Amino acid sequence: MKDKLEMFLNWFNLRSELESYDAIHENIEKGIVFKGTNLWILVFAIVVASVGLNMNSTAVIIGAMLISPLMGPINGMGYSLATYDFHLLRLSAKNFSFAVGVSLITSTLYFAISPINEAHSELLARTSPTIYDVIIAFFGGLAGIIAMSSKLKGNVIPGVAIATALMPPICTAGYGLATLQFNFFFGALYLFTINSVFIAFAALIVCQFLKFPIRSIVDPDRKRRVNHTITTIIIITIIPSIFFGVRLVQNEEFVKKSESFLQDVAVVEGNYLYNQNVWVPSKTVELVYSGYGLSDSIRDFIKRRALNFGLDSSKIIINQAFGFDIVQENVRKFQSETEILNNKLNAALFTIQQKDYKIDSIMNIPMLGEKIINEIKSIYPQIQNVAYSETYFFTNEQDSIVRSDKIPTIIFTAKRNSLNRSDRSKIENWVKKRIGNENSKILFEYTN
Repeated sequence: MKDKLEMFLNWFNLRSELESYDAIHENIEKGIVFKGTNLWILVFAIVVASVGLNMNSTAVIIGAMLISPLMGPINGMGYSLATYDFHLLRLSAKNFSFAVGVSLITSTLYFAISPINEAHSELLARTSPTIYDVIIAFFGGLAGIIAMSSKLKGNVIPGVAIATALMPPICTAGYGLATLQFNFFFGALYLFTINSVFIAFAALIVCQFLKFPIRSIVDPDRKRRVNHTITTIIIITIIPSIFFGVRLVQNEEFVKKSESFLQDVAVVEGNYLYNQNVWVPSKTVELVYSGYGLSDSIRDFIKRRALNFGLDSSKIIINQAFGFDIVQENVRKFQSETEILNNKLNAALFTIQQKDYKIDSIMNIPMLGEKIINEIKSIYPQIQNVAYSETYFFTNEQDSIVRSDKIPTIIFTAKRNSLNRSDRSKIENWVKKRIGNENSKILFEYTN
């Protein structure tokens, strides 16, 4: 059992493939200095990354991250802190500061002369770092320093360069300076700080875990001060990212709840959702309805539904959109034939109610039947014929015949089963208001 456990643990053994400590030290030292080749590669990588951000090209940005030499001094700082090599630490910090300055100047100059200043998604993605970026930087840094310490480096280091993404945030900070949008500058600079600090911290942990040799004699007080400084920097760096991470999760949850709520109240008692706006920062949802109209009871119902989805009903704004044109425009959004017919009916009834029926000029009897069928066929195309007349009705009452006044009589002919009870009721109400006579007789005939 003990042998099996040792065999299993041997799979995770890093020391078997570890480079010599002197070779690791030499490789890290070579990657720290920015002059000649390294400096020009950095400048070119910054230009490529800036163009990629400007054109919103992910592929170009990835290419810039692959050729960037920025990880050298960051790993150097982590390594030098782990080995207490303060000369190397000063050299790493000096070259890192120089590289950051050159990167900021280069990207700022590019965006200052570029005619395209619109902030695309690739730029916006670098302005709101969260705790997830800390996780990426830390574990990416672990992979990077382990690969640098190993004899079998493979393609890990290029992958770490892409994952930790040092180039895009420093270029985004340059964009913020060039366009004087300091929210871009500070947001991107904070992301760059997260990446740098936690890559260096990961390098420090791995170097201490692998027991890299101490390069100088350090008294306990100085060692304590160094550790205290490192802890302070890490805490100061990570606290805002936790806050932003919590806010990101809350915002995502709010958006998810809002989408479910909007689907639930898309159609409410003859009113349909014409437009909606979701404001994530203020946790507010605006609903704009079109249709029959929103009574107080309907508004209360919608707000009660919001509570079922965990939303604050006081931040639900409900508005009514009026106008036949708006209704007609929204009708086009519906795909099924049933929805289209129902919304045309709502729009037609809304328009009809606004007219002054009593002074309508179509009271001419010979023309009235034609006008009725012309107006109703767009709503109920299944109606085939309309007959109109003014008729006397005779009633037998106690051995005498009583004749009524002339009563408008309208007969609609349609195919059998094409009109349900609700349709007939709507037609009767419409006709009575259309001709201005509540005593009108409306009859229906059906054909096969």
